[in-house]
Amino acid sequence: MDPNDLTKEYSNGEVTIVWKSGLCKHAAECVKNNPAVFKPKEKPWINPENSDTEAIVETIKKCPSGALTYYYNK
Repeated sequence: MDPNDLTKEYSNGEVTIVWKSGLCKHAAECVKNNPAVFKPKEKPWINPENSDTEAIVETIKKCPSGALTYYYNK
């Protein structure tokens, strides 16, 4: 497993955030737009339970690299 090309998933029960480290360009749009969820100095750095689903989805849509995607849980 390449530590520079990981895929991780984080869920709040309604939506799952998918992060692909190999695509991330570190533009920090996620951190700027939803700092309650995206905290790069913490582990885990994505905490979706800290925000509502709508705000998470809107933040992910602003990711310029496509490193962040999402899907709704059933």
